[in-house]
Amino acid sequence: MSHPADTVARLRVAFRTGRTKPVDWRTGQLRRLREMLTEHGTDLAAALREDLGKSPAEAHRTEIDFTIREIDHTLDHLDAWLRPEPVPVPARLGEASAWTQYDPLGVVLVIAPWNYPAQLLLTPLLGALAAGNAVVVKPSELAPATSAVLARLLPAYLDTEAVAVVEGGVPETTALLAERFDHIFYTGNGTVGRIVMAAAARHLTPVTLELGGKSPVFVDRDADPATVAQRLAAGKFLNAGQTCVAPDYVLTDPETARALEPELVRAVEALYGPDPAASPEYGRIVNERYFDRLTALLGSGRVVTGGDGDRAAKYIAPTVLADVAPDSPVMAEEIFGPVLPIVTVAGLDEAIDFINDRDKPLALYAFTESEDTRRRLAAETSSGGLGLGLPLAHLTVSDLPFGGVGESGMGSYHGRWSIETFSHRKAVLAAK
Repeated sequence: MSHPADTVARLRVAFRTGRTKPVDWRTGQLRRLREMLTEHGTDLAAALREDLGKSPAEAHRTEIDFTIREIDHTLDHLDAWLRPEPVPVPARLGEASAWTQYDPLGVVLVIAPWNYPAQLLLTPLLGALAAGNAVVVKPSELAPATSAVLARLLPAYLDTEAVAVVEGGVPETTALLAERFDHIFYTGNGTVGRIVMAAAARHLTPVTLELGGKSPVFVDRDADPATVAQRLAAGKFLNAGQTCVAPDYVLTDPETARALEPELVRAVEALYGPDPAASPEYGRIVNERYFDRLTALLGSGRVVTGGDGDRAAKYIAPTVLADVAPDSPVMAEEIFGPVLPIVTVAGLDEAIDFINDRDKPLALYAFTESEDTRRRLAAETSSGGLGLGLPLAHLTVSDLPFGGVGESGMGSYHGRWSIETFSHRKAVLAAK
């Protein structure tokens, strides 16, 4: 494998020739990427099964088909997105004209995480390619089967003069971060995000940080407990809870909490049967270290359902905890696993204060029939995204920007927002 410096230098030479700028090249790369996913979706699904216990249906729904839809959306709209945008010119400049245009940034680095190791590498990649950049992608070493499949397939389908895959762990990532890029796109945790940002600062490289945090769910008194439970369980326990926008904890009043408990038990059984360990639709924890971290949190409250696990199988049952204190271990950091704590509050005012006293989350969810409550949550809290009545769904809308704020990240992508992220909007004025 070539040294990262040689890889970056090679891609920079290709970018400077103008190779990646024509729209035909960009759309050609996206179509080839789509071909890769349709022709080798089975290979990727098998790798995701090996790394995370994902069922084929979940692998296609959340990673493969998700990315294909994003490619299709981009192909449908790219010409319009790239069109120069005229702006009015003051009369004192006579007959001058002015416009903005998108310029590719250059050589981009994409560092992907392990929880959605295909989608969260390929979706930033397709955005960077659509914007006309050369790209280095670094798959996660914690999902080794998926990393190996991507390292094999991407060079077979994409322009190897402008796209490179670098596998490995911390040493390889550290070596990459020592190089000068024109943009770095990192998805992961805040600890590594700070390392990425510090490395980027040496070259004044702009960064997009897609991080996470404890995404709260407020459940109002007027919400239907059965509907809430069904949607909460589906959003929380997808990928065994290892989703950056998964509902992290529930805030509700004591009476609503009691009504939710039996409905959550029923909702989990409806999804995964009486024994989730035997369900082909329920995933596994990525490794033993994460298993141990999660099992240490199970004593933070009264177990409503779940609470058991198997270290050898990296299995933790879908778990709901009630009577959870705000200062308990499960509330100290992002859970990132199949454990859902319920914390009681007096009502909306206390819930808003609870949310605002903590780091800004990647997502905030609410179940309420009250327009005033929805308005107050939108106006009085800050989060990367706000989902009313349905967790996770906002990130499937390509025309919505997906990203965090504060501790949950900076910058956004998906659809046109990926073009914004991976381009420079250049101001142009032409005098007569």
